[in-house]
Amino acid sequence: MFPRIFAALLLISLAACGKVPPLGGPAVVVSGLDGLPAPMREDRVSSPRPYLVGAYDKLRIDVFGVPELQREVQIDASGRLAFPLTGVIEASGKTPDEIGTIIRDRLSGQYVRDPQVTVNLVQTISQMVTVDGQVKKPGLYPVLGRMTLMRAIATASGTDEYAKLDDVVIFRQVNGQQMAGLYNLQGIRRGNYSDPEVYANDVIIVGTSEARRMFKDIIQGSSLITTPLILATRKL
Repeated sequence: MFPRIFAALLLISLAACGKVPPLGGPAVVVSGLDGLPAPMREDRVSSPRPYLVGAYDKLRIDVFGVPELQREVQIDASGRLAFPLTGVIEASGKTPDEIGTIIRDRLSGQYVRDPQVTVNLVQTISQMVTVDGQVKKPGLYPVLGRMTLMRAIATASGTDEYAKLDDVVIFRQVNGQQMAGLYNLQGIRRGNYSDPEVYANDVIIVGTSEARRMFKDIIQGSSLITTPLILATRKL
């Protein structure tokens, strides 16, 4: 966690001098505030703007008036699904509506007259964002609909007591290039700038306040520390 944040901060300082070095392949471009661009379609594999289906997602497919063609299906590891009378469908990277259109076209005329097909997402496995660092519940969380940085952190039950709110980094793949953006949660909360959107496959890392952590260890290990000092450390 810390090496990645350190690397991002180092790159920010180097970027100011116009000397951003490559890191083992494509260069890592660092931008501040809400300067990260949205990832390209192929970067996301599938993403809810609109939602693009990915491997292991579950869909509910209904053909109106044909009970035999109403079922849940799961996309396989290669991004394909099999549905009766339609054969194998390349589903990865398509929206549920696009999949429904394919099924309708393959059923139309030969099997079902004027089929009415609906496809709905039941469960997402492919569309996840990683929230790590000084949050209460680090982990992978699904991205459904529009998600922002603040919402993603709230999904992880918020920041913990050691969080350094001006040291939050989003790592993102954009058009084959690894990028990173540095954010200040306090600035967002105060309305100094907008709450940036996050996308599937983003990695969010909340930094740590080492000073606060150090002082708490001292306080717990000493009976000589007075209450006013404890109150003072809460401002760190």
